[in-house]
Amino acid sequence: MHHPVKVFGCSVDGLKEKEVVNVCDGRKLGYICDLTIDLSCGKILSIIVPGDMRVFSFKKPDLIQIPWCNIERIGDDTILVRLDAPLAKPDHK
Repeated sequence: MHHPVKVFGCSVDGLKEKEVVNVCDGRKLGYICDLTIDLSCGKILSIIVPGDMRVFSFKKPDLIQIPWCNIERIGDDTILVRLDAPLAKPDHK
């Protein structure tokens, strides 16, 4: 039987259904597509969202890595993050 990982009473799949919004400029960043986790302690280090996605673009979007400490609030439908500086791109291989 599969038991989803819980984060503050929310499953990882539940987190992926919430839109990520930057509180500094109101920009909608998209939905979580991946997480970075410290396997030694099971702590989430960052969330990853797709970057600029154009409707008719065949180019793969750049990914944006948001440190967990930058999350201001996780609501029912939205995750509010504080991003004052340029966004970091994860080094996925």
